[in-house]
Amino acid sequence: MGRYKALIGPRLRARGFAAQQTEATIGVAVLNRMLAAGRPNSVRCQRVVA
Repeated sequence: MGRYKALIGPRLRARGFAAQQTEATIGVAVLNRMLAAGRPNSVRCQRVVA
């Protein structure tokens, strides 16, 4: 929640409920994209049996 507030702000700026929902959806999409950019890509390696 802290990262969301730092990126988007502590409160919604839109007045209407539908606009608030859209604003929150956009904020969550931005946050998810930024978190995905910082997350490493995991690759499964096969175990080598000698």
